[in-house]
Amino acid sequence: MKVLQQVRKKLRQSQRFAWPRTCLIAGDMPRLLVIDDDESVRRVLRFRLCDAYEIFDSSSAEEALGLVLLHKPDAILLDLMMPMYSGFEVCQTLSSLSFTQQIPIVIVSGQSGERYREFCENIGARGYFEKPVDFDALEKKLADLIGLSHLGPRSEPRVRLRVMLELKGIDSKQGEFDLTTATDTIGPNAFLCALTAPLDVDAEVQAYLAEGGKSFAGKARVTRVDRPDTIQQRYDFQFTEKPSNWVLE
Repeated sequence: MKVLQQVRKKLRQSQRFAWPRTCLIAGDMPRLLVIDDDESVRRVLRFRLCDAYEIFDSSSAEEALGLVLLHKPDAILLDLMMPMYSGFEVCQTLSSLSFTQQIPIVIVSGQSGERYREFCENIGARGYFEKPVDFDALEKKLADLIGLSHLGPRSEPRVRLRVMLELKGIDSKQGEFDLTTATDTIGPNAFLCALTAPLDVDAEVQAYLAEGGKSFAGKARVTRVDRPDTIQQRYDFQFTEKPSNWVLE
């Protein structure tokens, strides 16, 4: 993908990077990246949100991709229609990379939400706001998303790999389930996957490798829930003991 090639090029030149603008340096304040080619929009967003966030902005989608990978903001506000690379490409790229896919992306666009909201959510966006922005709703959305994104940080690196699993357990409504799913990312002792069963943090499941003859991998517990109660709902699982017959040693 051309976008990813540009990102890698930018990373190789990382010593040249600097955030184009910062609203204020605020220590432990959540960091927010605004990507929009319209200076007036970036100015308004900085003015309205800088009391609660350390804000950086960029007019270039290409530059912003490199900055995200280098500095990993807590959330991203993203325009859709920009020169060179569209917001659709940026959103899909960041949502597909294991080391950036947990950063919440909120679309802020002059385009109709009725037309684009569902598509954006399907490629990884966590919210959609039309211009002019309802700032009360946007601030609430960001607070909710950033709060969720800090729950249960991952303790080991992951690779993006599709592994078919069979998961068994008791859901949050005390119902038994036995479901087959595919992982999004995996680590030596953990995995991320979609699951339709409602589960709470710390819920336990039995995990089986579903391909090549079912084999028991181990017991795993939920460490975080991503995008709860949506069609993109994902669960992070950590094995409670060293897994057997696992894909990564």
